[in-house]
Amino acid sequence: MSAAPVDIRPAVDAAALRAAWPVVSQLRPHLDADAFVAQALRQQAEGWHATVLHAGGVPRAFAGWRLQEMLAHGRFMYVDDLVTDAAARSGGHGRMLLDWLKDEARRQGCTSLQLDSGTQRIDAHAFYLRERLRIVSFHFTADLGA
Repeated sequence: MSAAPVDIRPAVDAAALRAAWPVVSQLRPHLDADAFVAQALRQQAEGWHATVLHAGGVPRAFAGWRLQEMLAHGRFMYVDDLVTDAAARSGGHGRMLLDWLKDEARRQGCTSLQLDSGTQRIDAHAFYLRERLRIVSFHFTADLGA
């Protein structure tokens, strides 16, 4: 676990989102900082939340998530983005943020936490399995060329 003081807080404005960009960029390299901030602010207007774990005042992990409800699942938290700074991996930050997300999902009346993970993210899969997440479905997509 990390020895630096840790706090987990929302990123609700452009400055907080931009401060998290060095971590987010490791998961979403197809964006640049300006595109990320603009899209994050649009998504927040639609109910998306950004949460950042800071260790020693430095952003070390990031989660983007939303609350949803479906006939198949009931009320659940869907985690769009979950990333730990590569320079600080194995410091417990990912586990702390995931535990926070699970607790927040419970506080929000959710029956589950769900996420998708690209098939190439082998290390992330190992982490999720260690943290007792289970593979329960395949996600299919069709590129509509739009």
